[in-house]
Amino acid sequence: MFTLPSRRPNAVAAGATPSALLRLDRRTALTGLDAGEFDLLVIGGGITGAYTALDAAARGLSVALVERDDFASGTSSKSSKMVHGGLRYIEQGNLDLVRHSLLERQRFRRNAPHLVQRLPFLFPILAKDGVFDARIARAFESLLWTYDLAGGWRIGKLHQRLTVDEVLAHAPTLRADHLRGGLMYYDSRADDARLTLAIVRTAARLGAVVANGAEVTGLRTTGGRVTGATVEADGERIDVRARVVVNATGVWADDVDGMASGGHRPQVRPAKGVHIVLPWSKIRNDCTVTVPIPGRARRATCTRWGDVVVVGTTDTDYDGSTDDVHCTRDEMEFLLEGATIAFDTKLGPEDVLGSYAGLRPLVGGSEGTTLDMRRDHHITVASGMVTVTGGKLTTSRHMGELVVDEALGLLGRKARCRTKNLPLLGGAGYDAEATAATGGIAAHLGGRYGTEARFVSALVDEDPTLGEPLIPGQPHLKAEVVFAARSEMARSVDDVLSRRTRLRLFARDASAEAAPLVGELLGAELGLPSETVASQVQDYRADVAREKSILLGDNA
Repeated sequence: MFTLPSRRPNAVAAGATPSALLRLDRRTALTGLDAGEFDLLVIGGGITGAYTALDAAARGLSVALVERDDFASGTSSKSSKMVHGGLRYIEQGNLDLVRHSLLERQRFRRNAPHLVQRLPFLFPILAKDGVFDARIARAFESLLWTYDLAGGWRIGKLHQRLTVDEVLAHAPTLRADHLRGGLMYYDSRADDARLTLAIVRTAARLGAVVANGAEVTGLRTTGGRVTGATVEADGERIDVRARVVVNATGVWADDVDGMASGGHRPQVRPAKGVHIVLPWSKIRNDCTVTVPIPGRARRATCTRWGDVVVVGTTDTDYDGSTDDVHCTRDEMEFLLEGATIAFDTKLGPEDVLGSYAGLRPLVGGSEGTTLDMRRDHHITVASGMVTVTGGKLTTSRHMGELVVDEALGLLGRKARCRTKNLPLLGGAGYDAEATAATGGIAAHLGGRYGTEARFVSALVDEDPTLGEPLIPGQPHLKAEVVFAARSEMARSVDDVLSRRTRLRLFARDASAEAAPLVGELLGAELGLPSETVASQVQDYRADVAREKSILLGDNA
């Protein structure tokens, strides 16, 4: 059995000690949706809806959470994967958001140490054609001091100025001809999909009824007040009754608000972010390097994840379908161009191992660009339904807290928030540094499951064949598919490869080859008919092929 180092838990809230295995059975959850009236029904299984459900459950409310597709299948699996205060928000004059975000960043690091890790960010200073040149580096360093003093210091390191040699030690392929040094500061990164899933599962541990593949097709109203929703799942209709309904559907929030009021005016303005994945051997950075994008105001980040580098940027206006968002060939090419100009390496479309695109639900008018819009959240109450929009991943816990405060007001109740010091499943007692030092499979499992890694390794003890890799050269085990089916409510090949393991992102072509094996393991665990498994495999491979064709310009 793989063993993990541990430390003494420092949390005091419920769930502060490692607990028994949590199994999530979707059929039981769907049955539970029709079992009575809930205090709170949360629509939307992204990170904001997940933390709303967790906060409410931790305060003792009866809670249901429904998601039409899969947990984190929208924006919450397609973010920049940064848990950060936001240097750009200081530039916008929004110091309060920065200060609060940095406080929430530290809470994430404490409550989910297995999923949120400290990450150094490097800004190269160039004589020309860089994000910063020597003339403005001093002014930017003043901004970094502001960032540190606003709460960046909580991460345990202050920013620092680097020499040319120190910069090249962190990013040896950076073009050095115009390099004059660098500035480094510290933030955090997270696997956004697994972080969202951990929040959902922690809510379920505290009694929330959670279900994916459960689409809201209408709202129940009584006397002009929203009192529940009609949900369709697996061809069945379920009437869910609730005293308060929360709309946490992100870029789809206007659709749900429109169900409650025919006169609703759209409020959400989607901002598109795109990322591509490249082999780490092409860049060889040990931190996140910020590089300019030719002809664009937005900077791009190049972040190492194991043996790959994620290169991406956010915040361009988007007016297409919210259900069909992809990185296009043009977007891939400008990211490749930015990386090629910054690094002394040859890069082409053939080097792209994966890509993704997502939409951020900003709130505001149509004037200006999304880049200039503020990232504050918005909470409104109408017809007894609470709608939350805007915000960002880093402040999702606080957004959930404020939403539940509003819900309690509607319920006429009071209860203290408990999520500030509430560990997520797998977080209590976990020592990230000690686990990382062990290396190998133990470090891989620890960085994904925390103290719950022992349940995955126990599956291997029971059946050694489950200790075999899903894909040669990748650390993911067959046991992780079984665990995803039993305890993470995975119901399809796409759920496993796109979000439970992220192999769709980091090894797109190899994941398509592994799809039949994943389908076989998932089918055996869930009792799926062979034709259902075959259909899932076919759909997954077709979606991967379409993603590639869009990148190659073969599709509009």
